Amino acid sequence: MEEKLYDYMDWAEIEAVVYSEENHPRDILGPRVTEDGILIQAFFPGATRAAVHTIRDGKQTEMVCEDEAGFFAVLLPGKKIPSYTLIYWDGDGNQMEHYDPYAYPMQFTEQEQKQFENGICYSIYEKLGAHPVKIDGVSGVYFAVWAPNAIRVSVVGNFNNWDGRAYQMNLLESGIYELFIPGVRAGDIYKYEIKAKGGLTYLKSDPYANAAQLRPNNASVVVDLGKYAWQDENWMKKRGVTQGDKAPISVYEVHLGSWKKPDDGREFYNYREIAPMLASYVKELGYTHVELMPVMEHPLDESWGYQVTGYYAPTARYGTPDDFRYFMDTMHQNDIGVILDWVPAHFPRDTFGLSAFDGTCLYEHFDPRQGSHPHWGTLIYNYGRPEVKNFLIANALFWAKEYHADGIRMDAVASMLYLDYGKQDGEWVANIYGGNENLEAIEFLKHLNSIFKKEFPDALLIAEESTAWPKVTGELDDEGLGFDYKWNMGWMNDFTEYMKNDPVYRGAHHDQLTFSMVYAYSEKFMLSLSHDEVVHLKGSMYTKMPGTPEQKMANLRLAYAYQMVHPGKKLLFMGQEFGQEKEWNEKQSLSWELLEDKKHLQLKNYMAALHAFYKANPALYQLDEKPEGFEWINGMEWEKNLLIFLRRTRKKEDTLLVICNFSNVEYDDFRIGVPYPGKYKEMFNSDAESYGGTGVGNPRVKMSKKTECDERKNSITVKLAPLSVQVFSYTKPETGAASNKSAKAKTAAKAAAEKKTGKKGKPAGKTEEAVKAVKAVKAKKTTKTAQKAEKKAEKKVSEKTVKTAEKKQGTTTATEKVEKAVKQAIDSKPVKTVEQTVDKLVKAGKSAAAEAAKAVEKYRAAADPEKKPATKPETKSEAKSEAKPETKTKKSTGMSELGEELQRKFETEER
Repeated sequence: MEEKLYDYMDWAEIEAVVYSEENHPRDILGPRVTEDGILIQAFFPGATRAAVHTIRDGKQTEMVCEDEAGFFAVLLPGKKIPSYTLIYWDGDGNQMEHYDPYAYPMQFTEQEQKQFENGICYSIYEKLGAHPVKIDGVSGVYFAVWAPNAIRVSVVGNFNNWDGRAYQMNLLESGIYELFIPGVRAGDIYKYEIKAKGGLTYLKSDPYANAAQLRPNNASVVVDLGKYAWQDENWMKKRGVTQGDKAPISVYEVHLGSWKKPDDGREFYNYREIAPMLASYVKELGYTHVELMPVMEHPLDESWGYQVTGYYAPTARYGTPDDFRYFMDTMHQNDIGVILDWVPAHFPRDTFGLSAFDGTCLYEHFDPRQGSHPHWGTLIYNYGRPEVKNFLIANALFWAKEYHADGIRMDAVASMLYLDYGKQDGEWVANIYGGNENLEAIEFLKHLNSIFKKEFPDALLIAEESTAWPKVTGELDDEGLGFDYKWNMGWMNDFTEYMKNDPVYRGAHHDQLTFSMVYAYSEKFMLSLSHDEVVHLKGSMYTKMPGTPEQKMANLRLAYAYQMVHPGKKLLFMGQEFGQEKEWNEKQSLSWELLEDKKHLQLKNYMAALHAFYKANPALYQLDEKPEGFEWINGMEWEKNLLIFLRRTRKKEDTLLVICNFSNVEYDDFRIGVPYPGKYKEMFNSDAESYGGTGVGNPRVKMSKKTECDERKNSITVKLAPLSVQVFSYTKPETGAASNKSAKAKTAAKAAAEKKTGKKGKPAGKTEEAVKAVKAVKAKKTTKTAQKAEKKAEKKVSEKTVKTAEKKQGTTTATEKVEKAVKQAIDSKPVKTVEQTVDKLVKAGKSAAAEAAKAVEKYRAAADPEKKPATKPETKSEAKSEAKPETKTKKSTGMSELGEELQRKFETEER
C-alpha cells in the first residue's frame, strides 16, 4: 500500500506546501477518490505522528510521514469519502484532533465572484471576513479575504499557534483566498499571514472583520452577528416620516469616549452602559438624533476615529458588536435616530491595515500623487478599482442593515471630489480631460448613493462638503450626487466669525449673517456647529462669545436660537449645549460639574425649551428646502445689527415673525412691517428671565395697524431685547374677544345679501338700511352744497353697503377713526372729499352700513351747526334713564336715529 501511496505523491506541490508557497492547497491537501481508494493528505508542521479517525466505525488508521516537515498521507479502502477527523502529535507528545479543513468545498458561487470583480456584490461582507457557519453538520468559521497579488495567504490565530504553515488558504479566480476551518469559534482571534512576491511575509488584520482587539492590540476577532434580537420595530417602521425632509431634525454630535467617563477608574463606559444615559439626556433636551463620531475600529485615539482600520468592526473601546447593537436598539426605542460618521475618503498607513495589503497598492493608488494626502499622512482609495468600490459600498450598506443605522455622514467629501485637494502644484495628477475633478470618485459616490437609497430609502445620506461643488444634494438623474443633506460649512464659518465680534463692531460684518440666504436653496443644508469648531485652539462656543460671562451666555442663547430659526436642519456638538468653557479634549470627560452653576444649568434648560419650540412650530422645518418657507422683512438693518424675517408653511396661520437682535441695545416701540393685518403674539424670547436674560419682551398681544413700514401696509411696534431672538405667532383678527363686532357685521352682510338675492320671499333691491338712510337724509334741510353732498353720500352708502354685504369682506372700522376721517373731510370743504371718505368707509369693513350712516350724520351735523344730534340726552334724568339696563328707553350710542336703527337691525340678525 505504501508503494501505491508513494506513486500519488506530487513532490513539487508538497514542497510548495512545506515551504508555505501554495495558493491552491486544496489541490493536494484533503481527501480525494482514486483508483486505489481514498487518498488523504495533511500537513502538520512539526508533528511526529498522525492518524485518520473514521467517524462511522471509529477506526483509527495511521498515516505515513512523507516529509519530515510534517507532511502525512494515507490510502483508505473504498470509493466514497467517509466522515473523519485528523489526529496528530506534536514534538512534545501532545495529541490534537480536528476535522480536515481541506475536506470542505468553497462557499463562493461563480456569480458572486463575477459580481465582486465588477464591484456590484453588495452583500460581499456576508462571505468575505470570518463567519461562523456549519457545513455538513460540522461547526467552524469560514474565512475569506481579497489579496489577488499574494503568493500565499494563511489564517493564523490562537487556534494554531499563529503558524502560517498550518492553514494555507485556497485562491479563487477572483483573487479571493478562502478556507473553512472546523473547530474555530466566536471569540477566537486571528490575522492573515501574507507572503508577498519577493518573499516578504507579514501579518494583516482582516479588512472585513466584524470585531477587533482593543488597541494597542490589533488582531481581528471572530464574532457571530446572527444572535442579537432587535426590539426597534416601531422605530424602523416610522423613521421614513420621522426623519423625512418635512420633519424637524436636530442632531447632537457625540464622541462616545469623552461624553462621560466612569468614576471607577475605567477608561470608557460600555455601549450598554452609555446607551440609557445618553438616550435619557438627549430626550430631555429634545434632540431628534445623535451623530456618532466614527465608531469603526481605529488605532489612534487622537484621530477621533477618522483614521479607520476596521471598517466592519465597532471599536472594542466600548464593547462588543452586540453591545453596540444594544446601544442602537436603546436609542431607537427612545425615538432617537442614530447617524454614523463614515470615512470613505482615506485610510491610515498602519502596516496591519489596508496599506500595501497583498504586497501591492491594492486599496490605494500606486502613484503617491494620486494615492496619498500629504497633509493628513493618509492614503487615498483607488475608486477606479471595482473591488475597492465594492468594499466601501457594501460597508455603508452593512451599517444600515446589521446595525440599523438611520443615516451615514460621509467625512471629507471635498477631498474625494478634487484631485488637487490639499496639494501643491506637482503633487497631483489631472484627469483625462486635464481638470482637477476626480471622475472616479464622482462615479463612486453616485453609485453608492443610488444603491444605498434603493436598499434604504428611509435612511439619510449626509455629506461634509466644504466647497461650492454643485448639486451635492441634487437628484442623480439631474447630474447630482444624490445626498439628502450637505453640511453648511460656509454658514458655520461665517456665523462663528460674526459672533466673535463685539456687538459694537458687528455692523461692519453684517453680510456674514445675510450671505447664507443667498445660496440657502442651492442645496439641502444642515446647519452644523460641529466638533471642528471647538478644537485646535479654536476655543469652545462659550469662549468664542465676547463680553462678560452674562453676555457670553446671552450671545450663546442668541446663536443657538438663530441656528434654530434659520432654514436648514440642525447639528450641535456635545457640551456646547450647556456652555462648556474649555476646548474639547478626547481624553477628558465633558465638564458636567458646570451644571452646578446656575447660568450653565439655565442654558441647558434653555436648549430643551428651544427644541420644544422648534418641534412645535412647523414653519421652522416643513419648508426648510423651499424658498416659500422664508421671507425677508428687513435684512438691511446693519447699523442696528438686526435681522427680521418670516418662517412659513403653506398655511397662513402657521406664519412666524422672527426678530434677531445681534446688538446689546434694547429698543422700545420698534416698528416692524408685518405680512397680514391681525394679532401678533410673542411666543419665544431667548432673553427671558427664566433663561438668565433681562426679561425684556412683549407680554401683551400686538394688534397690527395700517401704518406702512418695511414696504408693508401693516405694522406693529414691539420691544426688542438685547442680544436676543424673539419669535411672534400670527392670528387672524377675527379670533378671540374681538370677534363680536365681526360677527355682527357678518350677520348684517348675510341679511343684506339675502334681500339682494330675494331670499325669504323678500324682493331684491336696496336694503332697508339704505332706504331708511335716504329718507332720513332727505328729511333734513341743509345748505345747497351740503344737500348735493348728502345725496351723493346716500347713494354711495346704499350701493356700497349692498356690494359689501354681497362680498362679505373687510374688517370693522373703529368708530373713532370713522369720525376723525369724516371730520377731516368736512374741514377740507370740497363736497367731493366727503364723498370719497364715505366711499372708503363703505369699502373698509363689514359694518360699513352703520359706520357710513354715522358718517353722513356727522357730516350733516357739521354742515348745519344749529341742528343737534337726535340721540344726545337733553337732561341728566334722561341720561340716567338711558343708563338703566331694565328700562326700555333707548341707550345713548352717539349715533343718529338712522345709525341706531341700523345697529338694532344688526343685533336682531345676530340673535
